[in-house]
Amino acid sequence: MKSKPIAVWALPLAVLVAAALAILADPFGIAARLRGLEFDSYQSLQPRPYQDTAASGFTVRTLDIDAASIARFGPWPWSRLALARLGDELKAGGASVVVFDLPLNEPDLSSHLADLLPPGDPSRATLANFPAPDQRFAQSLGGMKAVTGFVLGERGGRTPSPKAALNYDGDSNALDAVPNFSQSAGALEPIEAASAGSGALNIVADSDGKFRRMPLVLRLDGKLVPSLDAEAMRLAAGEPMTLTSEEIGIAGINATSAIAGAMAGKWNVPLLADGSLAIYFSKDAAARHLSAAALDEGTIAPGALDHAIVFIAPPDAIVSTPLGARNIADVHAQAMEDVLTGAALKEPGGRYPGTVFLLVIGIALVVLFARANAALAGALALAGIVGVQAFTWFLFSRQHILLDSMNPSVALALVFAAGFSARRWRIAEARAHFRRVFAGTLGDAAIEQISRKPQLLRLEGESRTVTCLSCGIRRYARLSESFADDAPGFAKLIGGALAPLIQEALDSGGALGHFDGESFTAYWNAPLDDTDHAIHACDAANRMTVALAQTNETLAQERRFDGTAFEAIEVGIGISTGRAVAGGFGAKGAYAVTGDCMVLAESIRTLSSQYGPAVIVSEDTRKAAERGYAFLEVDYIATGARDEAVKLYALLGNPLVRASPKFRALQTFHDHIFQSLRTQQWDKARGLIEQCRKLSGASQKLYDLHLARIDYFEHNPPGADWDGAFRQILK
Repeated sequence: MKSKPIAVWALPLAVLVAAALAILADPFGIAARLRGLEFDSYQSLQPRPYQDTAASGFTVRTLDIDAASIARFGPWPWSRLALARLGDELKAGGASVVVFDLPLNEPDLSSHLADLLPPGDPSRATLANFPAPDQRFAQSLGGMKAVTGFVLGERGGRTPSPKAALNYDGDSNALDAVPNFSQSAGALEPIEAASAGSGALNIVADSDGKFRRMPLVLRLDGKLVPSLDAEAMRLAAGEPMTLTSEEIGIAGINATSAIAGAMAGKWNVPLLADGSLAIYFSKDAAARHLSAAALDEGTIAPGALDHAIVFIAPPDAIVSTPLGARNIADVHAQAMEDVLTGAALKEPGGRYPGTVFLLVIGIALVVLFARANAALAGALALAGIVGVQAFTWFLFSRQHILLDSMNPSVALALVFAAGFSARRWRIAEARAHFRRVFAGTLGDAAIEQISRKPQLLRLEGESRTVTCLSCGIRRYARLSESFADDAPGFAKLIGGALAPLIQEALDSGGALGHFDGESFTAYWNAPLDDTDHAIHACDAANRMTVALAQTNETLAQERRFDGTAFEAIEVGIGISTGRAVAGGFGAKGAYAVTGDCMVLAESIRTLSSQYGPAVIVSEDTRKAAERGYAFLEVDYIATGARDEAVKLYALLGNPLVRASPKFRALQTFHDHIFQSLRTQQWDKARGLIEQCRKLSGASQKLYDLHLARIDYFEHNPPGADWDGAFRQILK
């Protein structure tokens, strides 16, 4: 059994380590999905309130290519001439920064229309006089802060030229988490040259396909390059962008540097370790959107474009976000609103704070399981899960801070489930073991308790105060003689009589000592603690008398059917309380209790037949159980080899019996009888006994015994130093 506790804590510890590593490494993207679901639920419950960002000096708008715009300009994709016209109109309307989220690395097809006509066709000359669409579009970009893009990771394109350097002088290790590409496809050279800003068009979806973040920086051949949004932020601020870093991870284990934020002018936004901005989404707002058709028609509200940062994207560029499907231009716009208002979400430390929390609470759970305290482990796991969920919601709702509590919560639940399962397995194994060892010796409740806490079974030995009960069949020899020709019938009779009595002892929390076919012993307060052991022993004795009466009634009915004479079975029960030695004895270390109290209980049971009542207890038992039962003194006698006298009491009922006038009258007479006997007032004692015989509940057999003793003492005076105890029967 000594190796079993390892199994209890080993499984939850293994699950804890595996869960922590899975959160940190996330090999299958499960941890990221759980984080995404949690953060999405936060934004759904409390989305960012939409507000116009004019107070920051800029407004944010999207130029939508809606149905009216398609009707006006034709189906998408539009020619660069149409984009040039819109660019001129945005510039005239007062837009500060215009961001084209479009791939511009291929020439406009309409530039080659003249080549499609037959040679000599007069239309060729007409078309040749039109400005080239790409050049016209490049011209429209002049005179305004326009941002065009390039695509990283695409083959066969030209390498883009940066418009401004990204400042960063931190640890180069901090850049390891920033996505790196070896190829690119830049915009056409005249378009890029005319643009005030040039940024990467790449956006990154999480493993579940949702867009929750917007890259601000990426890498091309290891060198930092800005995204469209970073260039828009730089142009709006009028200053270069600077990146900052911080230490993340667990100190002494995997601490490292990571990108922490980006600064440009008065704006300082927090970034994730991969250089992206965690977007705090708002619900869709009509004020954010302008129609390209309305712009071309000149019907937009006056001032709608003043100091505006405008995003333009293809109409079919629809992505999934925490608040539903959105055009990518809307996602860019919401990211820019977070920059301007300082509402961008922060995720300090990434996945490490949650992992540290998991390890702290998880180790505490493992310790509790090792100490066999599954209930406290469950309470701690529940408190930890509820507490971390409430704490992370508070941080999000009040501080716009994202901390992963879903993964640690799920991991804690798994750790507890593993520990609980191991604990249940251990209990089941121990239960089976103890049922084999203590079959018929301990009750089911006691075996269950020891199975849960094997340390309660102290086989090394200890001294305990116990209450012992001895129960045996009276006139056993005479009964066996009457069944001399029917051994099976006698075995069935004795078994049928004693089995329910033994079960009553077990059901009352007792442990079975020995059983020899004629009698058995039971004891309380060993191996399990039982502060009311004396009362529980008396409970068992009281219920034994009821069970025996029911058994006699059943046997009597059986004898009526077969015509056999029936003599009711009687038992004697002796109960004693005192010190005993409990532990493992014998070659196999079987648990047992031994001591004078066991001997005394058997002696009292042997004497019980001369008093009348079936249940006789020692004075120590009476003192320990008197709040639960009524006792009546019946003798003061030396019962052992040490010649130590003890007072014996008959168990007559519960506290209601003790409070009855009949019992109190009987108790008063007995007090006077034994006082007279101890003072050798034989005539007075004889007179009291004769009066007591007439009371209800008096035992005639008991009084016959004491009258016989009075006669004996009158002929054999005990002497002046007599202690009042009767000893003759043992000599």
